[in-house]
Amino acid sequence: MRRRLYFVLPTLQTAQRTMDDLLLARIEERHIHFLADRNAPMDGLHEANVLQKSDVVHGAELGMVIGGVGGLLLGAFIVLAPPGGFELQLVTVLLTALGGAFFGAWASTLTAARLPNSRLIAFSKDIEEGRYLMMVDVPGRRVDEIRALVEQRHPEASPGGMDPAMPAFP
Repeated sequence: MRRRLYFVLPTLQTAQRTMDDLLLARIEERHIHFLADRNAPMDGLHEANVLQKSDVVHGAELGMVIGGVGGLLLGAFIVLAPPGGFELQLVTVLLTALGGAFFGAWASTLTAARLPNSRLIAFSKDIEEGRYLMMVDVPGRRVDEIRALVEQRHPEASPGGMDPAMPAFP
């Protein structure tokens, strides 16, 4: 399982050198992401994508749970009080729960795509002040090694913590 480490870097040059050091440490470029102010230059940096910048993942998870529970309740109601005298089976509850989960995930994803990532709120002030946020996804066994590498080679980098569990796909 991978863990996401966060570091706040003061300048573009520091961000570029840090990325180079991580590449030399055999961290693939696709596992290193940078986020900066909209007007900040990102020359040579692997910019964070929509899944990392927005709250899509969190929104989809939350929508799936709420939609699934809503569908489950609706299905139970329909089975217990069938409309128009129809006789419905218990599989109706399962189908409405699945339909509710898919609808909830879809609807909340549309909304969450416009919201900033809730995990990155703590870094918003640093980003507004022109600093660069680096997100590095590393295997769990290499967390201490990579953290020590960045702290040793780049003392100007501020450690920003670690996500306890990283989503599988962003």
